[in-house]
Amino acid sequence: MSEQASLRDESRGEAPDADTIEAICRVTIAKLPAQFTVHLGDIVFAVEEYADDETLAALGLEHPLDLSGLYHGRPLGEKSSMESGAMPDRIVLYRRAILEEWIETGVRLDDLVAHVTIHEIGHHFGLGDDDMHALEDAAEDGAEDSAA
Repeated sequence: MSEQASLRDESRGEAPDADTIEAICRVTIAKLPAQFTVHLGDIVFAVEEYADDETLAALGLEHPLDLSGLYHGRPLGEKSSMESGAMPDRIVLYRRAILEEWIETGVRLDDLVAHVTIHEIGHHFGLGDDDMHALEDAAEDGAEDSAA
């Protein structure tokens, strides 16, 4: 049985649900180096089916399957200790877009969710793409170290 099939609910033949996507997200976060995880405590992580029309319009996107994740907030380096009353930062993973990409690319679901999660966490830290890739590599190294 393929890994993709093993991630499905075999009793019903359904695609992974929001709880499965969130569980993969949480495992990914746990694998990050401590210097990053210490700054993630106040972020709300959520899984939604699709991005809403308002979010898509704000990003100039036409189709909800074009957005697999989104960071809502101000990057850590732009925050001030004098701010108060702000809503907590949020990272939203969009389940249907992730599943569509999973089907189209054949990438393992846990790898895909990890990639999207780390990308959005990278926005929280104000990281560029190269730094996000390094963070993703560090999470993979953490997974290998814990498996050894």
